[in-house]
Amino acid sequence: MFTAKLTKNQIAALICLALAVVTTALYWPITHYGFINFDDDDYITNNSHVQAGLTWAGVIWAFQTGAAANWHPLTWISHMLDCQLYGLNPGGHHSTNLIFHVVNTLLLFLWLRQLTGTLWRSAIVAALFAWHPLHVESVAWASERKDVLSTFFWMLTLIAYTRYARESRVLSPKSKVFYGLSLLAFACGLMSKPMVVTLPFVLLLLDFWPLNRFPPGCSARSLINLIVEKLPFFALTLAASVVTYFVQTSGRALWSPAGLSFSSRVANALWAYERYISKTFWPADLSIFYTHPYHWPAGLVIGAALLLALWSGLFIWRARQNPYLLVGWFWFLGTLVPTIGLVQVGSQSMADRYMYIPSIGLFIMVVWGLDDFLNWRPHWRRITTLAGGVALAGCLVSTRIQLSYWQNSIKLFSHAIEVTTDNFVAYTCLGETLRDLGLKKEAMELCAEAVKISPNSPVAQYNYGMALLQNNKLDEALAHLDAAGRLAPHNSEVQYNLGLFLLLHNKPAEAVSHFAATLVERPDFAEAHYRLAQALSQQHKSQEAIFHFREALRHKPEFPEAKAALDQILSTNPNLKAEP
Repeated sequence: MFTAKLTKNQIAALICLALAVVTTALYWPITHYGFINFDDDDYITNNSHVQAGLTWAGVIWAFQTGAAANWHPLTWISHMLDCQLYGLNPGGHHSTNLIFHVVNTLLLFLWLRQLTGTLWRSAIVAALFAWHPLHVESVAWASERKDVLSTFFWMLTLIAYTRYARESRVLSPKSKVFYGLSLLAFACGLMSKPMVVTLPFVLLLLDFWPLNRFPPGCSARSLINLIVEKLPFFALTLAASVVTYFVQTSGRALWSPAGLSFSSRVANALWAYERYISKTFWPADLSIFYTHPYHWPAGLVIGAALLLALWSGLFIWRARQNPYLLVGWFWFLGTLVPTIGLVQVGSQSMADRYMYIPSIGLFIMVVWGLDDFLNWRPHWRRITTLAGGVALAGCLVSTRIQLSYWQNSIKLFSHAIEVTTDNFVAYTCLGETLRDLGLKKEAMELCAEAVKISPNSPVAQYNYGMALLQNNKLDEALAHLDAAGRLAPHNSEVQYNLGLFLLLHNKPAEAVSHFAATLVERPDFAEAHYRLAQALSQQHKSQEAIFHFREALRHKPEFPEAKAALDQILSTNPNLKAEP
């Protein structure tokens, strides 16, 4: 029987097919999962701009807004397109995330093969990327579209840059085209998630290996030329960093509670690096949220610092003999810098989603390192191959288990409570979910636990207040809602609901300041204008009330309650009819 030997390109095509099919099958359950009550409301289920679908007005808003304390217009546009296609069917939104994850996997494989000329090593790195449980959060969480989208543009940038570097060696005019494409893809990545600001530094690492643009005896002038070559990339990085800092400062996302000094942030960052490495090699007790302890034991921090320094020194020393170690290690260290906590955004100590891009560096180190080891000890090849197969199978099993927790908010946050300690965010979100399901007593108990753990959390205080309100404990509810209002004077949701509580309990004078605070943050919030107008009307401040009724109708023309209230107040104050 005649059998044709497959070419390398045919094998590569089969590998692509296998990666795509297995990854799709692995993650397919998420197409039947729902949204969760953590960020999905801000990005999708409670965002009128996104729900309107892909419109010109929505695109303009996407480029102008700092909503969710980020500037990522392409991410907003991708969510709008999903709503245009699927409405609020969560399966459609999850499917888009899955498609991007599969495409990212294939791009990683093709890029590594193009870059290094290796087939199976590139395939194994891509498989680890596709099937590692640390990446479940980035794929299964609808509002983490920014992870998979920014990585898509990250990979396109690397592919274009690799072509540029090779074309420039032969002085091909195509090199300018690929340089421009890499710069454009990088700009799109920054507009998807600003975490990719570190990409220019990764390009310098790739110049060292495997592009070998740092030959032995490389002169200082050659190094300067490589840095100058990256200046447009660094300019985009600087611009994105400035915009992100401004937006996150304006959105009050920078977290600096009492006790979280710079030394505390450095300590957490050092230990977080060790935890990320640990969870890469043994992905146990993964959680949607990891609480920040403020202080880590000095021994842990010093040990972490020494280990990081030791490994960095070792990989620098071995740079010429094993260049992939230096590149992979500093890829991992460097790409985590924006989210490692030196500038604390949010109250988490670390997050699985932050490893979506950085883990690639560790995977390259491990796979290329094992290949070198087998070349040195070839008789270990069989057992090492078996161990590698077991590791990939373990990733598949662990990822499928981790995926099961993302079916709904109850499973997700119940699991977070089981595998972490003092997780007030998980207690709060689980309590909020049960409250929405009408399980009032259970919700109140969970929210009470959240407040007990973190009494200075405005979200915990707010949700406990709302849970008490549902259980008709009005005085206690007011106390906790008021505490939330004092802790979060710029949180529009907290301020609005506190104002609404006061208004509905015949305290219009007290309600006014909270509605006004809401409108400072969200001037286009029609319901807040309407409720403020009601509070002013009850105080016989008709002129001001009319203004806010009209503002409510301006922002929401189809608002029958506001229209009826405006007609009523005008009918009783005919002298005000002519007022604009």
